[in-house]
Amino acid sequence: MRRRTGQPRMDAPADFLFARRREHLTFKANLRSTRYGWLRLTPAYSVHLVRELLQAHARPGGRVLDPFCGTGTTALVCAEQGVRCDTTDINPFLVWLARAKTRSYGNTALAAAGSAGSRVAHAFSAGRSEGAWAPPLHQIEKWWEPATLQALGRGATVLRNLRATLSGPAVDLLDVAFCRTLIDHANVSFGHQSMSFRKSDAPVSERRPKPHGAQVAASWTAHLEQILSSARSPVPGQANVVHGDARNLQDVLAPDTYDCVVTSPPYPNRMSYVRELRPYMYWMGYLAASRDAGELDWKAMGGTWGCATSNVGKWSPDGSRVIRSEGFEQILAAIARRSALLSRYVHKYFDDFVQHADGLFQVVAPGGTAHYVVGNSKFYDVVVPVERIIGDVLAAAGFERIDVQPIRKRNSKKELYEYLVHARKPDLK
Repeated sequence: MRRRTGQPRMDAPADFLFARRREHLTFKANLRSTRYGWLRLTPAYSVHLVRELLQAHARPGGRVLDPFCGTGTTALVCAEQGVRCDTTDINPFLVWLARAKTRSYGNTALAAAGSAGSRVAHAFSAGRSEGAWAPPLHQIEKWWEPATLQALGRGATVLRNLRATLSGPAVDLLDVAFCRTLIDHANVSFGHQSMSFRKSDAPVSERRPKPHGAQVAASWTAHLEQILSSARSPVPGQANVVHGDARNLQDVLAPDTYDCVVTSPPYPNRMSYVRELRPYMYWMGYLAASRDAGELDWKAMGGTWGCATSNVGKWSPDGSRVIRSEGFEQILAAIARRSALLSRYVHKYFDDFVQHADGLFQVVAPGGTAHYVVGNSKFYDVVVPVERIIGDVLAAAGFERIDVQPIRKRNSKKELYEYLVHARKPDLK
Protein backbone atom coordinates (compact mmCIF):
# COMPACT_ATOMS: atom_id res chain seq x y z
CA MET A 1 0.00 0.00 0.00
CA ARG A 2 1.33 3.39 -0.92
CA ARG A 3 1.72 5.83 1.92
CA ARG A 4 2.37 9.53 1.53
CA THR A 5 3.80 11.02 4.66
CA GLY A 6 3.35 14.64 5.63
CA GLN A 7 5.44 16.47 8.20
CA PRO A 8 6.54 13.71 10.59
CA ARG A 9 6.34 13.82 14.35
CA MET A 10 9.51 12.57 15.93
CA ASP A 11 7.63 11.51 19.07
CA ALA A 12 5.43 9.04 17.20
CA PRO A 13 7.64 5.91 16.97
CA ALA A 14 5.14 3.51 15.41
CA ASP A 15 6.24 4.32 11.86
CA PHE A 16 9.82 5.16 12.72
CA LEU A 17 12.12 2.19 12.33
CA PHE A 18 15.23 4.24 13.09
CA ALA A 19 14.00 7.49 14.67
CA ARG A 20 15.27 6.77 18.17
CA ARG A 21 18.86 6.26 17.02
CA ARG A 22 19.58 9.59 15.37
CA GLU A 23 23.34 9.59 15.88
CA HIS A 24 23.34 5.98 14.69
CA LEU A 25 22.09 7.15 11.28
CA THR A 26 24.47 9.98 10.44
CA PHE A 27 28.06 10.21 9.29
CA LYS A 28 29.07 10.29 12.99
CA ALA A 29 28.55 6.53 13.03
CA ASN A 30 31.23 6.10 10.34
CA LEU A 31 34.20 5.92 12.69
CA ARG A 32 37.50 7.42 11.55
CA SER A 33 39.30 4.35 12.90
CA THR A 34 37.82 2.23 10.11
CA ARG A 35 37.85 2.46 6.32
CA TYR A 36 34.51 4.27 6.50
CA GLY A 37 36.26 7.24 8.05
CA TRP A 38 39.11 7.51 5.55
CA LEU A 39 37.62 10.68 4.06
CA ARG A 40 34.46 12.48 5.03
CA LEU A 41 32.03 13.78 2.43
CA THR A 42 29.42 16.03 4.02
CA PRO A 43 26.83 14.81 4.50
CA ALA A 44 27.31 11.05 4.47
CA TYR A 45 24.86 8.38 5.48
CA SER A 46 25.43 5.74 8.10
CA VAL A 47 27.05 2.37 7.59
CA HIS A 48 24.58 0.98 10.15
CA LEU A 49 21.60 2.10 8.10
CA VAL A 50 23.07 0.41 5.00
CA ARG A 51 23.65 -2.82 6.93
CA GLU A 52 20.08 -2.89 8.18
CA LEU A 53 18.67 -2.27 4.71
CA LEU A 54 20.80 -5.04 3.23
CA GLN A 55 19.83 -7.45 5.98
CA ALA A 56 16.16 -6.73 5.39
CA HIS A 57 16.08 -6.61 1.59
CA ALA A 58 19.16 -8.13 -0.11
CA ARG A 59 18.68 -11.62 -1.51
CA PRO A 60 21.18 -14.41 -0.78
CA GLY A 61 23.47 -14.68 -3.78
CA GLY A 62 21.95 -11.56 -5.32
CA ARG A 63 23.62 -8.39 -6.55
CA VAL A 64 23.37 -4.92 -4.99
CA LEU A 65 23.56 -1.59 -6.80
CA ASP A 66 24.41 1.90 -5.54
CA PRO A 67 24.02 4.31 -8.49
CA PHE A 68 25.21 7.31 -6.43
CA CYS A 69 28.48 6.02 -5.04
CA GLY A 70 29.69 9.00 -3.00
CA THR A 71 32.48 7.82 -0.69
CA GLY A 72 31.50 4.19 -1.25
CA THR A 73 29.63 3.38 1.96
CA THR A 74 27.22 0.90 0.36
CA ALA A 75 30.02 -0.70 -1.66
CA LEU A 76 32.22 -1.15 1.40
CA VAL A 77 29.43 -2.67 3.50
CA CYS A 78 28.78 -5.15 0.71
CA ALA A 79 32.47 -5.94 0.24
CA GLU A 80 32.90 -6.59 3.97
CA GLN A 81 29.94 -8.96 3.92
CA GLY A 82 30.99 -10.72 0.72
CA VAL A 83 27.92 -9.42 -1.11
CA ARG A 84 28.32 -8.70 -4.80
CA CYS A 85 27.90 -4.99 -5.47
CA ASP A 86 28.22 -2.58 -8.37
CA THR A 87 28.36 1.16 -7.77
CA THR A 88 28.59 4.10 -10.15
CA ASP A 89 29.56 7.74 -9.94
CA ILE A 90 30.17 10.49 -12.46
CA ASN A 91 32.98 11.99 -10.36
CA PRO A 92 36.31 10.21 -11.11
CA PHE A 93 37.75 11.16 -7.70
CA LEU A 94 34.89 9.37 -5.93
CA VAL A 95 35.37 6.37 -8.20
CA TRP A 96 39.03 6.26 -7.13
CA LEU A 97 38.15 6.64 -3.44
CA ALA A 98 35.53 3.86 -3.52
CA ARG A 99 37.97 1.52 -5.24
CA ALA A 100 40.66 2.31 -2.68
CA LYS A 101 38.30 1.75 0.26
CA THR A 102 36.95 -1.56 -0.99
CA ARG A 103 40.25 -3.11 -2.11
CA SER A 104 42.02 -5.92 -0.25
CA TYR A 105 45.61 -4.92 0.58
CA GLY A 106 48.37 -7.50 0.73
CA ASN A 107 51.39 -7.38 3.02
CA THR A 108 53.62 -6.21 0.17
CA ALA A 109 51.53 -3.10 -0.52
CA LEU A 110 51.15 -2.33 3.18
CA ALA A 111 54.90 -2.61 3.78
CA ALA A 112 55.73 -0.51 0.72
CA ALA A 113 53.35 2.26 1.78
CA GLY A 114 54.74 2.22 5.32
CA SER A 115 58.32 2.43 4.10
CA ALA A 116 57.58 5.21 1.62
CA GLY A 117 55.67 7.10 4.29
CA SER A 118 58.89 8.01 6.09
CA ARG A 119 60.22 9.68 2.93
CA VAL A 120 57.06 11.76 2.64
CA ALA A 121 57.22 12.70 6.34
CA HIS A 122 60.82 13.88 5.88
CA ALA A 123 59.73 16.03 2.93
CA PHE A 124 56.97 17.63 5.02
CA SER A 125 59.40 18.58 7.77
CA ALA A 126 62.28 19.69 5.53
CA GLY A 127 63.02 23.42 5.65
CA ARG A 128 63.59 24.11 1.96
CA SER A 129 60.73 24.29 -0.56
CA GLU A 130 62.53 24.72 -3.90
CA GLY A 131 60.71 22.70 -6.54
CA ALA A 132 57.67 22.02 -4.34
CA TRP A 133 54.46 21.62 -6.33
CA ALA A 134 51.12 23.24 -5.57
CA PRO A 135 47.86 22.88 -7.52
CA PRO A 136 46.20 25.76 -9.43
CA LEU A 137 43.41 26.08 -6.86
CA HIS A 138 41.90 29.58 -6.99
CA GLN A 139 43.03 31.71 -4.04
CA ILE A 140 44.91 28.79 -2.57
CA GLU A 141 46.26 31.11 0.11
CA LYS A 142 42.78 31.14 1.67
CA TRP A 143 42.99 27.41 2.22
CA TRP A 144 46.43 27.04 3.80
CA GLU A 145 48.92 29.23 5.61
CA PRO A 146 52.15 29.81 3.59
CA ALA A 147 54.29 27.47 5.74
CA THR A 148 51.62 24.75 5.56
CA LEU A 149 51.27 25.13 1.81
CA GLN A 150 55.03 24.82 1.35
CA ALA A 151 55.09 21.67 3.49
CA LEU A 152 52.19 20.12 1.57
CA GLY A 153 53.91 21.00 -1.70
CA ARG A 154 57.09 19.23 -0.62
CA GLY A 155 55.14 16.13 0.35
CA ALA A 156 53.10 16.19 -2.85
CA THR A 157 56.27 16.39 -4.94
CA VAL A 158 57.70 13.28 -3.28
CA LEU A 159 54.37 11.46 -3.73
CA ARG A 160 54.34 12.29 -7.44
CA ASN A 161 57.83 10.78 -7.79
CA LEU A 162 56.87 7.66 -5.82
CA ARG A 163 54.07 6.84 -8.26
CA ALA A 164 56.68 5.68 -10.75
CA THR A 165 58.11 3.04 -8.40
CA LEU A 166 55.25 1.86 -6.17
CA SER A 167 52.30 -0.42 -6.91
CA GLY A 168 48.84 1.10 -7.35
CA PRO A 169 47.51 -0.20 -4.00
CA ALA A 170 50.46 1.26 -2.08
CA VAL A 171 50.04 4.62 -3.82
CA ASP A 172 46.32 4.62 -2.98
CA LEU A 173 47.07 4.27 0.73
CA LEU A 174 49.56 7.13 0.59
CA ASP A 175 47.12 9.32 -1.34
CA VAL A 176 44.34 8.75 1.22
CA ALA A 177 46.74 9.73 4.01
CA PHE A 178 47.77 12.85 2.08
CA CYS A 179 44.14 13.88 1.60
CA ARG A 180 43.50 13.45 5.32
CA THR A 181 46.57 15.51 6.14
CA LEU A 182 45.85 18.39 3.78
CA ILE A 183 42.26 18.82 4.98
CA ASP A 184 43.35 18.60 8.63
CA HIS A 185 45.50 21.69 8.18
CA ALA A 186 43.19 23.66 5.90
CA ASN A 187 41.49 26.84 7.10
CA VAL A 188 38.08 25.22 6.85
CA SER A 189 35.38 24.05 9.20
CA PHE A 190 32.94 21.14 8.99
CA GLY A 191 30.69 22.50 11.70
CA HIS A 192 27.87 23.17 9.25
CA GLN A 193 26.06 21.21 6.56
CA SER A 194 28.81 22.07 4.08
CA MET A 195 32.44 23.01 4.35
CA SER A 196 33.17 26.67 5.12
CA PHE A 197 36.26 28.79 5.69
CA ARG A 198 37.24 29.56 9.25
CA LYS A 199 36.76 33.19 10.22
CA SER A 200 39.98 35.13 10.63
CA ASP A 201 38.45 37.19 13.42
CA ALA A 202 37.37 34.13 15.48
CA PRO A 203 38.24 34.12 19.20
CA VAL A 204 41.76 32.96 19.98
CA SER A 205 40.39 29.79 21.58
CA GLU A 206 38.73 28.80 18.27
CA ARG A 207 41.64 29.58 15.97
CA ARG A 208 43.71 26.76 14.60
CA PRO A 209 47.43 27.20 15.34
CA LYS A 210 49.61 27.87 12.32
CA PRO A 211 51.45 24.58 11.81
CA HIS A 212 55.03 24.27 10.66
CA GLY A 213 56.48 21.43 8.65
CA ALA A 214 57.16 19.18 11.63
CA GLN A 215 53.52 19.42 12.73
CA VAL A 216 52.30 18.53 9.25
CA ALA A 217 54.71 15.57 9.21
CA ALA A 218 53.40 14.38 12.59
CA SER A 219 49.83 14.62 11.33
CA TRP A 220 50.77 12.68 8.20
CA THR A 221 52.44 9.92 10.23
CA ALA A 222 49.41 9.52 12.50
CA HIS A 223 46.98 9.39 9.58
CA LEU A 224 49.08 6.90 7.63
CA GLU A 225 49.38 4.60 10.65
CA GLN A 226 45.60 4.61 11.14
CA ILE A 227 44.94 4.00 7.44
CA LEU A 228 47.43 1.13 7.28
CA SER A 229 45.90 -0.38 10.41
CA SER A 230 42.37 -0.35 8.99
CA ALA A 231 43.61 -1.53 5.56
CA ARG A 232 44.98 -4.70 7.18
CA SER A 233 41.45 -5.88 7.94
CA PRO A 234 40.47 -8.35 5.21
CA VAL A 235 37.66 -7.53 2.79
CA PRO A 236 35.98 -10.77 1.67
CA GLY A 237 34.39 -9.26 -1.44
CA GLN A 238 35.37 -6.75 -4.09
CA ALA A 239 32.96 -4.09 -5.24
CA ASN A 240 32.81 -3.20 -8.92
CA VAL A 241 33.12 0.59 -9.11
CA VAL A 242 32.04 2.02 -12.47
CA HIS A 243 32.66 5.53 -13.77
CA GLY A 244 29.23 6.36 -15.18
CA ASP A 245 26.28 8.72 -15.20
CA ALA A 246 23.42 7.74 -12.89
CA ARG A 247 21.00 9.24 -15.42
CA ASN A 248 22.01 6.63 -18.00
CA LEU A 249 22.58 3.46 -16.02
CA GLN A 250 21.46 1.32 -18.93
CA ASP A 251 24.56 2.47 -20.84
CA VAL A 252 27.05 0.99 -18.32
CA LEU A 253 25.14 -1.79 -16.53
CA ALA A 254 23.48 -5.01 -17.65
CA PRO A 255 19.66 -5.16 -17.78
CA ASP A 256 17.55 -7.01 -15.17
CA THR A 257 20.57 -7.60 -12.93
CA TYR A 258 20.17 -6.06 -9.46
CA ASP A 259 18.06 -7.55 -6.69
CA CYS A 260 18.53 -4.65 -4.29
CA VAL A 261 19.39 -0.95 -4.67
CA VAL A 262 20.64 0.98 -1.63
CA THR A 263 21.63 4.55 -2.33
CA SER A 264 21.43 8.22 -1.42
CA PRO A 265 21.33 10.70 -4.30
CA PRO A 266 22.45 14.33 -3.92
CA TYR A 267 19.70 16.35 -2.27
CA PRO A 268 18.22 19.29 -4.20
CA ASN A 269 19.57 21.84 -1.73
CA ARG A 270 22.23 23.56 -3.84
CA MET A 271 25.07 21.93 -1.97
CA SER A 272 27.76 21.05 -4.50
CA TYR A 273 29.77 17.92 -3.86
CA VAL A 274 32.39 19.11 -6.34
CA ARG A 275 32.78 22.27 -4.27
CA GLU A 276 33.24 20.15 -1.14
CA LEU A 277 35.82 17.96 -2.85
CA ARG A 278 37.84 20.67 -4.62
CA PRO A 279 40.87 20.61 -2.30
CA TYR A 280 41.30 16.86 -2.73
CA MET A 281 40.60 16.92 -6.46
CA TYR A 282 43.11 19.68 -7.22
CA TRP A 283 45.92 18.13 -5.21
CA MET A 284 45.19 14.71 -6.72
CA GLY A 285 45.13 16.07 -10.27
CA TYR A 286 41.45 15.49 -11.04
CA LEU A 287 40.91 19.23 -11.51
CA ALA A 288 43.22 21.66 -13.26
CA ALA A 289 41.02 24.76 -13.61
CA SER A 290 37.87 26.22 -12.08
CA ARG A 291 36.04 25.61 -15.35
CA ASP A 292 36.69 21.87 -14.92
CA ALA A 293 34.90 21.91 -11.56
CA GLY A 294 31.87 23.69 -12.99
CA GLU A 295 31.63 21.40 -15.99
CA LEU A 296 31.76 18.30 -13.79
CA ASP A 297 29.14 19.74 -11.44
CA TRP A 298 26.87 20.45 -14.39
CA LYS A 299 26.93 16.77 -15.30
CA ALA A 300 26.01 15.73 -11.76
CA MET A 301 22.49 15.88 -10.34
CA GLY A 302 21.92 18.97 -8.21
CA GLY A 303 25.22 20.63 -9.08
CA THR A 304 25.47 24.43 -8.93
CA TRP A 305 29.19 25.20 -8.73
CA GLY A 306 30.82 27.66 -11.14
CA CYS A 307 29.47 27.55 -14.68
CA ALA A 308 26.85 24.99 -13.59
CA THR A 309 24.86 27.88 -12.10
CA SER A 310 24.84 29.88 -15.32
CA ASN A 311 23.95 26.72 -17.24
CA VAL A 312 20.96 26.16 -14.95
CA GLY A 313 19.84 29.71 -15.66
CA LYS A 314 19.76 28.94 -19.38
CA TRP A 315 18.24 25.46 -19.03
CA SER A 316 14.70 24.58 -20.06
CA PRO A 317 13.07 21.12 -20.31
CA ASP A 318 13.07 19.60 -23.78
CA GLY A 319 9.66 18.01 -23.24
CA SER A 320 10.90 14.44 -23.48
CA ARG A 321 10.33 13.80 -19.77
CA VAL A 322 7.29 14.55 -17.63
CA ILE A 323 7.40 14.81 -13.84
CA ARG A 324 4.20 13.13 -12.74
CA SER A 325 3.68 14.36 -9.22
CA GLU A 326 0.67 16.20 -7.90
CA GLY A 327 1.31 19.89 -7.24
CA PHE A 328 4.79 19.91 -8.81
CA GLU A 329 4.05 22.77 -11.20
CA GLN A 330 2.60 24.82 -8.35
CA ILE A 331 5.78 24.26 -6.33
CA LEU A 332 7.89 25.50 -9.22
CA ALA A 333 5.67 28.53 -9.69
CA ALA A 334 5.85 29.41 -5.98
CA ILE A 335 9.65 29.27 -6.01
CA ALA A 336 9.79 31.23 -9.28
CA ARG A 337 7.98 34.15 -7.66
CA ARG A 338 11.16 34.67 -5.62
CA SER A 339 13.78 33.23 -7.97
CA ALA A 340 13.40 31.94 -11.51
CA LEU A 341 16.91 30.44 -11.23
CA LEU A 342 16.05 28.32 -8.20
CA SER A 343 12.81 27.21 -9.82
CA ARG A 344 14.78 25.99 -12.84
CA TYR A 345 17.26 24.31 -10.50
CA VAL A 346 14.50 22.29 -8.80
CA HIS A 347 12.89 21.50 -12.14
CA LYS A 348 16.15 20.25 -13.65
CA TYR A 349 16.92 18.13 -10.59
CA PHE A 350 13.69 16.17 -10.95
CA ASP A 351 13.96 16.11 -14.74
CA ASP A 352 17.31 14.38 -14.23
CA PHE A 353 15.74 12.05 -11.67
CA VAL A 354 13.07 10.97 -14.16
CA GLN A 355 15.86 9.98 -16.54
CA HIS A 356 17.64 8.16 -13.72
CA ALA A 357 14.48 6.28 -12.66
CA ASP A 358 13.81 5.11 -16.22
CA GLY A 359 17.35 3.75 -16.50
CA LEU A 360 17.17 2.18 -13.05
CA PHE A 361 14.02 0.28 -13.96
CA GLN A 362 15.88 -1.31 -16.87
CA VAL A 363 18.77 -2.65 -14.75
CA VAL A 364 16.84 -3.81 -11.66
CA ALA A 365 15.80 -7.45 -11.77
CA PRO A 366 12.08 -8.34 -11.69
CA GLY A 367 11.02 -8.44 -8.05
CA GLY A 368 14.04 -6.37 -7.04
CA THR A 369 13.72 -3.55 -4.53
CA ALA A 370 15.13 -0.01 -4.34
CA HIS A 371 15.78 2.01 -1.18
CA TYR A 372 16.63 5.72 -1.34
CA VAL A 373 17.82 7.87 1.54
CA VAL A 374 16.62 11.38 0.63
CA GLY A 375 16.03 14.73 2.27
CA ASN A 376 13.37 17.33 1.58
CA SER A 377 14.29 20.93 0.74
CA LYS A 378 13.11 24.45 1.40
CA PHE A 379 13.49 27.48 -0.84
CA TYR A 380 12.30 30.69 0.79
CA ASP A 381 8.91 29.71 2.26
CA VAL A 382 8.35 26.77 -0.10
CA VAL A 383 9.00 23.26 1.20
CA VAL A 384 9.79 20.81 -1.60
CA PRO A 385 8.51 17.32 -0.64
CA VAL A 386 11.42 15.54 -2.28
CA GLU A 387 10.49 12.19 -0.77
CA ARG A 388 6.96 12.27 -2.24
CA ILE A 389 8.07 13.49 -5.66
CA ILE A 390 10.77 10.82 -5.89
CA GLY A 391 8.19 8.20 -4.93
CA ASP A 392 5.90 9.48 -7.68
CA VAL A 393 8.71 9.45 -10.23
CA LEU A 394 9.65 5.86 -9.35
CA ALA A 395 6.00 4.86 -9.69
CA ALA A 396 5.78 6.53 -13.10
CA ALA A 397 8.90 4.61 -14.18
CA GLY A 398 7.11 1.32 -13.45
CA PHE A 399 7.99 0.57 -9.83
CA GLU A 400 5.29 -0.48 -7.38
CA ARG A 401 4.73 -0.65 -3.60
CA ILE A 402 6.12 2.84 -3.08
CA ASP A 403 6.52 3.56 0.62
CA VAL A 404 7.91 6.67 2.30
CA GLN A 405 9.36 6.28 5.78
CA PRO A 406 10.68 9.19 7.88
CA ILE A 407 14.11 8.64 9.47
CA ARG A 408 15.18 11.70 11.42
CA LYS A 409 15.11 15.46 11.85
CA ARG A 410 18.11 17.12 10.17
CA ASN A 411 20.41 19.70 11.74
CA SER A 412 19.14 22.61 9.69
CA LYS A 413 15.79 24.31 9.11
CA LYS A 414 12.98 23.00 11.30
CA GLU A 415 10.98 21.71 8.33
CA LEU A 416 13.80 19.53 6.98
CA TYR A 417 13.79 15.76 7.53
CA GLU A 418 15.42 12.70 6.09
CA TYR A 419 13.40 9.82 4.65
CA LEU A 420 13.64 6.35 3.20
CA VAL A 421 11.78 5.83 -0.07
CA HIS A 422 11.15 2.16 -0.86
CA ALA A 423 10.06 0.74 -4.21
CA ARG A 424 9.81 -2.62 -5.95
CA LYS A 425 10.01 -3.69 -9.58
CA PRO A 426 7.09 -5.98 -10.47
CA ASP A 427 7.72 -9.66 -11.04
CA LEU A 428 7.49 -11.02 -14.55
CA LYS A 429 3.95 -12.03 -15.42
